[in-house]
Amino acid sequence: MRFEGTQDYVATDDLKVAVNAAVTLRRPLLVKGEPGTGKTVLAQQIARAAGAPLIEWHVKSTTKAHQGLYEYDAVARLRDGQLGDPRVHDIANYIRRGKLWKAFTSPALPVLLIDEIDKADIEFPNDLLQELDRMSFDVYETGETVAARERPIVVITSNNEKELPDAFLRRCFFHYISFPDRETMQAIVDVHFPGIDKRLVARALEMFFQVRETPGLKKKPSTSELIDWLKLLMHEEMPLSVLAEKDVRKSIPPLHGALLKNEADVQLFERLAFLSRRG
Repeated sequence: MRFEGTQDYVATDDLKVAVNAAVTLRRPLLVKGEPGTGKTVLAQQIARAAGAPLIEWHVKSTTKAHQGLYEYDAVARLRDGQLGDPRVHDIANYIRRGKLWKAFTSPALPVLLIDEIDKADIEFPNDLLQELDRMSFDVYETGETVAARERPIVVITSNNEKELPDAFLRRCFFHYISFPDRETMQAIVDVHFPGIDKRLVARALEMFFQVRETPGLKKKPSTSELIDWLKLLMHEEMPLSVLAEKDVRKSIPPLHGALLKNEADVQLFERLAFLSRRG
């Protein structure tokens, strides 16, 4: 397959190269970037472009690597044994298949998303090294070996909350999704809002990038937050005059709750607007 983006996802040239290189090598594609830059959506769009099933494994702080392979429910087997359930005689009835097992045995070549791998314990990536290399693992309770029919397309996302081990990085093809420039952002907006007033977009983008470039900002607004903000501006039928003040240091943006996500940043803009009025 060749990934060229989709009608709902604007992929830059370097992102297309990264996806196609990872697919060719059948190496996991490790994608990093600011939250809200479309890392998770990328896996969904790759699956859509390839007509492949998508298997999603959303990692949490408590997630362990073995859960991606399988889990043996000994408690359920003990309970069924006490109740005289004949299922207890077959231990396979108590093996829960994990996301890697499902990807390895999928009838069609799947896209496997391991989302936000940096949320888990530092040993989590290392514990998956052998399985991602061999594309197989052993089920010790039943004595069987689960092997991939064909190496799945693996997309791994990270928000850089933790450094990943070098041995793990060596097995991946890496790509960092840079924050979109204004031209790319315009294309993204056009995909989400075809036919939107170009003057509204031009003014909104100018204010949006000014917000991002404000010194001292704790959390810069992301692409997804811009989309939410534009959706609100359109829903409220916000007149262009409201966006007439192009300098965000003089006037806090309307519906700023879609862009600013903590009180320190809101207070920063309130202080800037206050100082501007005093001046």
